[in-house]
Amino acid sequence: MTTPPALLLVGHGTRDEAGAEAFRSFVRVLGERRPGVPVGGGFIELSPPPLADAVTALAEQGVRRFAAVPLMLVSAGHAKGDIPAALARERERHRGTSYAYGRPLGPHPSLLAVLERRLDEALEGAAPTPADRADVTVLLVGRGSTDPDANAEVHKAARLLWEGRGYAGVETAFVSLAAPDVASGLDRCRALGARRIVVLPYFLFTGILPDRVRRQAGDWADAHPGTEVRVADVIGPTDELADLVWQRYQEALDGDIRMNCDSCVYRIALPGFEDKVGAPQQPHYHPDDDGHHHHHGHAHAH
Repeated sequence: MTTPPALLLVGHGTRDEAGAEAFRSFVRVLGERRPGVPVGGGFIELSPPPLADAVTALAEQGVRRFAAVPLMLVSAGHAKGDIPAALARERERHRGTSYAYGRPLGPHPSLLAVLERRLDEALEGAAPTPADRADVTVLLVGRGSTDPDANAEVHKAARLLWEGRGYAGVETAFVSLAAPDVASGLDRCRALGARRIVVLPYFLFTGILPDRVRRQAGDWADAHPGTEVRVADVIGPTDELADLVWQRYQEALDGDIRMNCDSCVYRIALPGFEDKVGAPQQPHYHPDDDGHHHHHGHAHAH
């Protein structure tokens, strides 16, 4: 009986013990959910266990094939450079092993649904109707990166969270390395006329950075008593997250790494656009075609 490919979860690492433990406990839970599949997890930096130890432990169980899934919402320097480099090093270290590499997690519709739930919890039922939601401005706060593409991904998540849900707006800010910071993001919301703001941390687990978001939002709120500010919880180790990690694992093994199908309105029921799923795509005919129908249409075959 050959050992199936292992699911290897890769985390950023954090100096926050509770955050590191949240990652380790999530890895344990995933292992229990899929008893047939070897599951391990490690960090790139800052907290134990390092990725190398996780690979060694799995290799000693006889694992030869690994599918590495970055437990990260956004593809920045870690996901683009550090993890592939670390996997290359492990391949050298453990002869005969091979590594498939999965995509980061966000902005997947199931995680957007969790974010929406966190918003509702923060409002404690104070925005149950569409009219109430229209009064709420959301400030989605990402980790922040020196990589513009990574920051743009947080803006993409904000836009997808806004689409079809009826909030007044979803603005974006970052806790480090990128502008606007939390206070500037809140200033922007206020300048746009926001009366009620929910600060929504775009983070998987608790940690130093989400704590900083909460503190900075609190400081701003103290200085602006006329504006109601609430801070939502992080995404957390939800069933949706576990299912998505499993999806990324299978995708990596099947080689089915597609473009932006996660947020394609023709494939996924996005709020308010459910009727588009499976809609036939009509090719666009260029007026210069004079009857020769060259099908240059958007067939959404991805």
